[in-house]
This record gives sequence, C-alpha cells and structure tokens, in this order.
Amino acid sequence: MDITSILNIPPYSLDKKEKRDLLNSCCQELSRYHYDNCDLYRKMMDAVGFDVEEDTDYTAIPFLPVRLFKEFELKSISDEEVVKTMTSSGTSGQSVSKIYLDRDTSANQTRALTKIVSSFIGTKRVPMLILDSSNVIKDRNMFSARGAGILGFSMFGSKKIYALDDEMNLNVPLIRDFLEEHKGETIFLFGFTFMVWQHFYKKLQETGYRPDLSNGILIHGGGWKKLLSEKVSSVDFKQSLNDVCGIPVNHIHDYYGMVEQTGTIYMECECGHLHAPAFSDVLVRRANDFSLSEFGEKGLLEVVSILPHSYPGHVLLTEDEGVILGEDDCPCGRKGKYFRIEGRIKNAEIRGCSDTYAARF
Repeated sequence: MDITSILNIPPYSLDKKEKRDLLNSCCQELSRYHYDNCDLYRKMMDAVGFDVEEDTDYTAIPFLPVRLFKEFELKSISDEEVVKTMTSSGTSGQSVSKIYLDRDTSANQTRALTKIVSSFIGTKRVPMLILDSSNVIKDRNMFSARGAGILGFSMFGSKKIYALDDEMNLNVPLIRDFLEEHKGETIFLFGFTFMVWQHFYKKLQETGYRPDLSNGILIHGGGWKKLLSEKVSSVDFKQSLNDVCGIPVNHIHDYYGMVEQTGTIYMECECGHLHAPAFSDVLVRRANDFSLSEFGEKGLLEVVSILPHSYPGHVLLTEDEGVILGEDDCPCGRKGKYFRIEGRIKNAEIRGCSDTYAARF
C-alpha cells in the first residue's frame, strides 16, 4: 500500500493487528531506504549489527535518539532536493535539531496533520484565532518548530487573525471585532500552552474582557514544564479558560508532537488521553536496558512514524517519559494506543515550543 492510500485511512480506525501489519511493512521499507541513502544511518545500523534485509518487527528496529539530529546532518536526499529545513525550539545557547524535507515528505506531513486534526474539528475551514504574534513567522525556508506549528494548523482556518501584537500584548479591539464579525460561528483557536496561559488567560483576567468563545475549539501544545511548576494542571487549565471565555472544557485539546516527526501528532481526546493515529505508534522502554515496558509502566517514550522519507526519523527515542494506558479500548471510541506524558527525563534540555519560550520569558 502506498503512502497516499495509507493517509486516506481514517486515523483512528485500525485495530492492533491491522496497525502492526501496516507499520511492519512500512518501517521495514523505510529502514532499507535510509540504509541505502544515508551514510550515517548505514554506519549506525552496521555498528549495532542490524540487518535491514530481514523482516524485523517494527518494535525491534533500532531507534535513533532525537538528540542525534542536533549533532549530525541526517538526511537521505541530496542537497538539491531539500525544499525546507525545520529546526527545533531551543533556549539561548542550545543547539537545535535540523530536519531536512523534500517536497513529498513535506506534503505527506501536511496530509497526515490534516487527517488527524479534521477528525477533531471537522473538515470545513472556520475562522481562526491564533494565540500568538505574527512576528514568529519569519523565514519560510527555515522554520522554527513554533512557526511551523502555527503555519501547519493555519490551514484549518478560513479567516485568521493573531490575538497578540508584536509586544505579545492582547489585542482586545481586534479580537472583539473578529468575534463580532463571526458571531455564532465555530471559532478555531490555536496556541502553545504557556503562551495561551500567560498572554491570553492571564491578560483576560487583568483586562476584565470576557469574549464569548462558547463555540470555540482550542488546540494547544508545546510542553507543560512551566505551568506544572506553577501548580497548574490540565484540569485547572481547561476550567480556567472556560471561566474567562466560555470555551467548553471538552473542546480543549492538548497534543504531543516534535519537529523530528512533524505531521505525526498525538491528539488529546475528550477523555484526556493522547492517541496514536494509524500511521504512527508509541512504545515505552525501560531506561536500564531499553526493553519494552508493560502498559501502565512508566518509561522512555519511543515514537514510530511512516512519514519520514527524506531523513531517517521513522523510529526515534525521545527524552520524554510516558505511560501507555491501553489500546483499542479508550472510552472515546478511537482505536490505537492511548497514553500520557509524565515529563522530561532528568537533566534533559528544555525543548518544547511552550517550555523554551517560558524559559526565555
């Protein structure tokens, strides 16, 4: 099955066996492709004695630590084929990951994101309120993770405005006019978790402005480190936003994702669980020997995706800890694994868009 056909599959429709068969086939093919086209990947696979010609279960394909993308130029295409370079978020002095994309990989990332998000907010474009400043969108050929996130989610908006001005202040007159123009319509809001809290929620509290966003749907992501240090839980976050602007708590969705696997995001359902779509998976590994953890057991999160073709990013070990809660049986009805993030491993660099901004803030 080719990638186009796979991306036409409803993102939460495959059961455990169907998904395993699909990921085995795709990941084996990707491992062979990257082995043949990326010298560094080939050297690493040879060093660990991995034979790409064997039909290996995707859970046994050697992972690459995400940190390698900060240290090496990992790509499986020629320089001439690179149309976009994605960079991760980072605080001052940190090195950043660089991810090299060709046209096909970039297009497939967009298709995947569209399928995932559309299953939550619908396929019709709606007015969009971006809870950030337009300043973040700069060089279109060198995207930061934050800018790429905004641009990626912007395709779901019809008319779009930025809620914050260049100084990151809430533009109340602009928001008021926008909501009056689109009164009664569904409003799609997007932002990074800390910025939503710091520059939207807190500013609404300070100004006393109470916009009616009872028809709103908010998607946010980028890390919780700063908010958790302020004792703000996910439940607090949702209820606080509901209090100041009326967004229904079940219309507020966190997501987990990273620049090293752009397009493959893990959306939070109405039950508060993050979900792996049909074309990706999550594994949890024990830190002492990297064996697979049981469901309910905390460990290092590994992410698997069939999208990375221009670079060897299909099987990655993150620096996040997580717990798989179940598979195919979430009360929301979506199939696939569902899980939660427990936080960063000790001494790992801050890297989420929200967390790196909060560190600078």
